[in-house]
Amino acid sequence: MSTRVAKGALWVVFGLFFLFPLYAMADFSTRNLLSGGRTMAAWANLVTDEALYQSIITSLLLAVLTVVVMLILLVPTMIWVRLRTPWAKGAVEFLCLLPLTIPALVVVVGLKNVYLWVTYFFGESALTLTFVYVVVVLPFSYRSIDAALSAIDLGTLSEAARSLGAGWATTIARVVVPNIWSGVLSAAFISVAVVLGEYTIASLSGYQTLPIQIVALGKTDGPTSVAASLATLLFGFVLLLVLSLVTRRRRHA
Repeated sequence: MSTRVAKGALWVVFGLFFLFPLYAMADFSTRNLLSGGRTMAAWANLVTDEALYQSIITSLLLAVLTVVVMLILLVPTMIWVRLRTPWAKGAVEFLCLLPLTIPALVVVVGLKNVYLWVTYFFGESALTLTFVYVVVVLPFSYRSIDAALSAIDLGTLSEAARSLGAGWATTIARVVVPNIWSGVLSAAFISVAVVLGEYTIASLSGYQTLPIQIVALGKTDGPTSVAASLATLLFGFVLLLVLSLVTRRRRHA
């Protein structure tokens, strides 16, 4: 009984610790600083402020493109390495985890000459940050997908599919991926969270993404800046909740 009470007390303490800052942000973003009372003007600015709205769209597009490119590159590569070239697993893991050790400033400076060609072919759009963000999210995505692949008998599944006449594309898309779906979702959601919160690379590259706009608004319009920050946090919370529900449902299926 005492253990249950202690656990309940800890849950309450940790809940207050994490929820109180969110409540404070919601309170500040809905407060009318001039005349008092409550107003939703700051939240309305998320769609009425043109610069903020465009930065939200840009960041969401960057998140989607980053996830798509990352999955297309990483999932087939990791499956192929495990099945055909297991001796290269260490090298692939090292390359995927390497971005964790490189500061964002070094990444921007190192890719400056490469991005001269990127902007030449794709234009000076903020969406070209996709290529850098794919590199940034590799360590987190690799761990999620690697854990999912380690939990299944990949060799048996692929051999069974191949013996039934399935090609490699069919084997990956219809046999392997459904069995590592939780890892794929984890990699995707973590990548979205990283992209939506990335500030340094976008700032040094001179592009207007959501974090850049939030910092700029913080100097002139505090409530709108806090509202945008809270919306980003809530969006990340919803993604984690969806991941938890999907993973739990697949385990019980």
